[in-house]
Amino acid sequence: MRNLFSEPSGTRFFFKAFLPILATTLLVAALTALLLYWIARSADEVAIDRQHRLVEMVLSRLQTRIAHDQESVTVWDDAVQSVRSPGNGEWIDSNLGSWMASYFGHDGAYVLDVQNTPIYAFSDGETLPVSAFEVLASEALPLVNRLRERLRSGDTEGINDRILSLGVSGLTKVAGHPAVVSAKPIISDTGDIEQKPGEEYVHVAVRYLDGNFVEELQQDYLVSELRFSWREDTTNGEVAIPVPSGTGFFIWQPYRPGATVLAQSAPVLLACLAGAVIVLALFVRALRTRSIRLKLSEEALIHLAHHDLLTGLPNRRQVEIELDRSLKGLGDDEQFAVLYLDLDRFKEVNDTLGHPSGDELLREFADRLRRHTSESDMVARLGGDEFLILLRNPMSDEDVSELCRQLVETARRPFLISGARVFLGVSVGVAMAPRDSLSRVELTRRADVALYHAKRSGRSAFAFFDFKMDTDQALRRELERDLRTALERGNQMKVHYQPIFSAQHSKLVGAEALVRWSHPEKGMLRPDAFIPLAEENGMIEQLGEWVLKEACQTAVAWPLETLAVNVSALQLQNPGFATRVASILLETGMHPDRLELEVTESTLSDRRQECENNLITLRAMGIKIALDDFGTGFSSLGRLQEMVVDKIKIDRSFVNGFGTENGDEAIVQAIVDLARTSGLKTTAEGVETQFQRDYLNSIGCDELQGYLLAAPLAPDEFQLLWQTETRKHA
Repeated sequence: MRNLFSEPSGTRFFFKAFLPILATTLLVAALTALLLYWIARSADEVAIDRQHRLVEMVLSRLQTRIAHDQESVTVWDDAVQSVRSPGNGEWIDSNLGSWMASYFGHDGAYVLDVQNTPIYAFSDGETLPVSAFEVLASEALPLVNRLRERLRSGDTEGINDRILSLGVSGLTKVAGHPAVVSAKPIISDTGDIEQKPGEEYVHVAVRYLDGNFVEELQQDYLVSELRFSWREDTTNGEVAIPVPSGTGFFIWQPYRPGATVLAQSAPVLLACLAGAVIVLALFVRALRTRSIRLKLSEEALIHLAHHDLLTGLPNRRQVEIELDRSLKGLGDDEQFAVLYLDLDRFKEVNDTLGHPSGDELLREFADRLRRHTSESDMVARLGGDEFLILLRNPMSDEDVSELCRQLVETARRPFLISGARVFLGVSVGVAMAPRDSLSRVELTRRADVALYHAKRSGRSAFAFFDFKMDTDQALRRELERDLRTALERGNQMKVHYQPIFSAQHSKLVGAEALVRWSHPEKGMLRPDAFIPLAEENGMIEQLGEWVLKEACQTAVAWPLETLAVNVSALQLQNPGFATRVASILLETGMHPDRLELEVTESTLSDRRQECENNLITLRAMGIKIALDDFGTGFSSLGRLQEMVVDKIKIDRSFVNGFGTENGDEAIVQAIVDLARTSGLKTTAEGVETQFQRDYLNSIGCDELQGYLLAAPLAPDEFQLLWQTETRKHA
C-alpha cells in the first residue's frame, strides 16, 4: 500500500476514494452503535416497567389470596362446632393453624372468641400460648372490630360465588416483619348452625412479606435477587417498589434484555468495523480481493452442502462421509458408537405452537447435545426431529449407557419456548462398530432398529442393538395375527383394576381399568406389549370398546366415585364414538358421572372436528375427561388452562425420581399448583415408596395410585380389597 499511495495517482485515490469510504464506514458504524444503544436502553426500560407491574399485581392480589385460603377452613360447620367446644385444641391446631402454614405458607394463625379473647395461637411453625396474640393485638383488633361491625350491619358487599364470607385485611408491621393480616369469621357452610351476626368466632391469618413469600415470588415469577428492605437502599442497578401502607420496599435486580444484547453485539460491531477496514485494504489490491472472494464463496458452498441450516450441525451427507472415514481408520483395539436420537411427539409442538416454535426447540435441543459431547465427537441433524451422535472411541458400553442416560435426562428438562414451558422426551438407539457391523449402511440401520425398540419400550429410553431385534419383526407379525384371533374369539382378554386412593385420607375412591391379554403360549401380557400393535393395525377401536363395556359391567356394582378407562386418539376420531359410549352406559347401567375417560395430550391437541365433537358430547353427558401421563412426550404447563379436562394424571417418570439429586419435585409441584389454580384434580401414578406418598400429599396432590398402595387386581381380588377398605373406614 505504501507503493500504491506514493504514486501521484495513488495519492489522489487515497483522498478521493479510500479516505471518504473509510470516513463513511466509521460514521455508519458510530450511528449504528448509537442506534443499538438507544434500542437496548428502550428495551431495558420496557422490561423493568413490566417487572414493576408484575410485582405490584402480585402484592395487590395477596390480601385476596390469603382471605381465599382462610375460607377453605372458616366456612365449615365442623370449625364452628370445634371452636365453640372446649378441649378441641388438637383439632383447631390441625385444621386452623399448622395446616394453614404447611399448605398455604401462612406464618401465623389465631382464633378469637366473641369477646375477641384469643383461644388459639400459632406462629413461626409452632403452637404458642394464647398470650402470644398480644404481639399482634394492636394491628389485628381494629380489623376484627371492623369485621364485626360489617357483620352486624348485614353488609354483603364483595360476597359472590368465589368469596363466601366477609373479610377485612390490611398491610402492617408484625413482630418486626412487614405482613398481611386478614380476619375472617368462622361460619356455617350449611346454614344449619345458628350464629348471631357480629358474635362469630374470628380466624386471623398472618403472612410475612419478608419470609418465604420472597422465595415464592422469585421462583414463580422469575424475579432475580429479590429482597425486602425497610429502606430504599438500592445498589448496582437494582430497582425498588414500595409496599402499600409504607411498610418497606421490595428490591430486585431487573432483567435487562437490551443491555445483554448490547454486550453480546459489541464484539460483533467491532468485528464488522475491522472487517470493513480489511475490505477497504483488499479493495486497493483488486486481484487479491477477487481471489479471496472466490475462495470464500467456495468454502461457503461446501459448508452449506454439508451442514444443516437451522442448527448449524453436520447434515446426513456429512454423516456418511465421517462414518466412512471412521470405519476405514478403525484400529484393532478401537471402537465407536452410533447413536440415533428421535424426539418423542415433536410433531405436536409444531401442530400446537407453530413451526417457528418447533425450530426454536430444535436449536435448543441441538445446543444441549453439544454440551453433553466432546469436541472429538460429532453431533448431526439427519432431518426433522432426528439427530445422530458419532461417539468416537468410548471406553466401554457403560460409557455409552451413561451418555444415553444424560441425553434422556436433558431432553426431559423443560424447554422454554415462546413463553411456554414445554416437556418432551427423546428415544435413543445405539449400534457399535465393529461389533455390530463394519458397513456404514448396516451400522446406521441397526442403530435405527435399536431406536425403534427404545420407542416401543415406552419412549424416553435407550437401547443397544441386539441381533435378536432383527427377529422381532417376524415375532411382531405373529403377535399381530394372535391378537386378531384373540379379539375374534373374545376369551383371552381380561380387565384388571388398579385401585386409586385419596391422598389425604387414604380412602379407596376409584379404579383404573387395565386390559391384560392371557396369551395361550406367552402367558399374561401387559398393555404395552400389544396396545401399540393394536393402534398401528386398526384393532384399537374394537379392543377399546370391549374394555369399556367389560369395565362398566363389572364396576357398576362397586360404590366407587370413579371408574377410569383409557381411550385412544383413533377412537375419538370415530364420529360415532360418543354415541357408542352412551349406548354402553345405558346397557350396563353405569352412571355417566362415575365414568372418567383418560386421553393423552396429543389427543386433546388433535384439531380434527370429530375429536372435538366427541369430547364436547361426552362432557355434556357428565363424563369426566382426564389428561393421562402428563409430562411424557410433548407437554406444556402454559396450555393446561386451555384444555377442557377435569383431571391431570402425573406420569410415573416424574414420581420415580423423588428424593434423588436430579429429582422432579419442583416440576410436580408446579403441575399441582397450576392444576389447583385451574380447578383441576390431580392423580399421581407410580407411587412406590412412602416418601413419594408423603411428599405428594404434602404438596396437595388429590389422588394416588401405584404398587405401594395396590397392584392391578382381578375383579374378585378388587372386590375383596373394597370390602376390606370399607370395613377399615367404617
